[in-house]
Amino acid sequence: MKISMRTSTGRRRTPAVIALGAVLALTVTACGDDGSGSGGGGEGSGKGKITFWDNNGGVRTDIWKEIIADFEKANPDIDVEYVGIASTEYQSKVDTAIQGGGLPDVGGVGAAMLAGFAAQNALDPLDDRLAGSALNGKLNKDMVESLKAAGGGDGTLYSVPTSANNGVLYYRTDLFDKAGLKEPSTWDAFFEAAEKLTDSGDNEFGYTIRGGAGSIAQALDAMYGQSGITSFWDSAGEKTTVNDPKNVEALEKYAELFKKVTPAADLNNDFTKMVAQWDSGTIGMLNHNLGSYQDHVKAFSEDRFRGIPQPVGPGGKRVQVSNPVDGLGVFKSSKNKEAAWKFIEFAVSHEENSKFNESAGQVPANNDAAKDAWVSKAEPTKLAAEALTDGSTTIVQLPYYLPDWNTVSKADNEPNFQKVLLGKMSAKDFLDTMADQLNEAQAEWNEQKG
Repeated sequence: MKISMRTSTGRRRTPAVIALGAVLALTVTACGDDGSGSGGGGEGSGKGKITFWDNNGGVRTDIWKEIIADFEKANPDIDVEYVGIASTEYQSKVDTAIQGGGLPDVGGVGAAMLAGFAAQNALDPLDDRLAGSALNGKLNKDMVESLKAAGGGDGTLYSVPTSANNGVLYYRTDLFDKAGLKEPSTWDAFFEAAEKLTDSGDNEFGYTIRGGAGSIAQALDAMYGQSGITSFWDSAGEKTTVNDPKNVEALEKYAELFKKVTPAADLNNDFTKMVAQWDSGTIGMLNHNLGSYQDHVKAFSEDRFRGIPQPVGPGGKRVQVSNPVDGLGVFKSSKNKEAAWKFIEFAVSHEENSKFNESAGQVPANNDAAKDAWVSKAEPTKLAAEALTDGSTTIVQLPYYLPDWNTVSKADNEPNFQKVLLGKMSAKDFLDTMADQLNEAQAEWNEQKG
């Protein structure tokens, strides 16, 4: 099998993409190498020590340590070593460990990274474990199906869902009232408010734009929300719509906000810096997700801000790109998979999953947890859940199933998006470049399926 290390667009393939072409060979190799870099694992005794890698370390460290303490109390014969890894570093850490060894027993495996890890044969299939578990039938079916689809297209479950997120537009109700502005429920109202709330001389800005790590997903959300395009691919499933002229126009308008109605520091802001900057109190609006809700409550109290679904676009239609479902997976190299699975079962149980998602401000995967009182009391979570179920919102499904999706949407194009913000690259050139990469990845994927 011939595997190219560099694409026609000049993009070096990640190990995940290379592994996609060789994954079948890896599964039948006779030498015992399971592709995980550690020479294979085993069920183990279900006791002893396991290592857990948190894929959002720092942000979720406290709640995970609380859940781990609960687990160890309920399972005194199992010790869990917690390792918190920043979300921006997690994929590279896992990829390095897959190639060189040192993977944990269990770790965070969200939809955005799932295909790449699965293609490298690093994850243990979980269908049979879930079928024989007390969790069977108690998890949100859509979240389970989302992770199955993201795992590579064969319907195998490699990650058990813990939560779902959704894009939210947070806005300062006190600043809007003072300026006589209406709620930014439409894109027109959003752009009007961003301009009216800006007084750069007094360090007051209408909006904070994400220019650092994680910028592409937010830009895509703004693009599709304005353009009203409802599919990521054309009808043949071969060419992406990211560089459709309507999306190009939408990105141009969005990128023009930088430094005009946003702080200059936004160029390098990831979500933690962006959220902290908004919570400092002089910015009118912030696009993020449900996960930062509790931070805003601490900063402002609930009477000075609201979190609403993304603005509606043409014809009163709300279009959003999909937010990846988060989950937990067992790494194939684990020598104590039984204990690792016990930890997942416990973490996604009613009480613990509710506790985790109340802290994170996200939608629980456990159906019983999703019925708990706090869900309806946290307004952004309640509104997000309603928007996703009342027919008012069309979700553009991002291609998480592509092993190199995470690379295309992060390492390959985040620097280019910064060039767009700085006026050094046109929105059209940026989107055309991304489209070429995505179309090539999709062609490879379709060929593998065929």
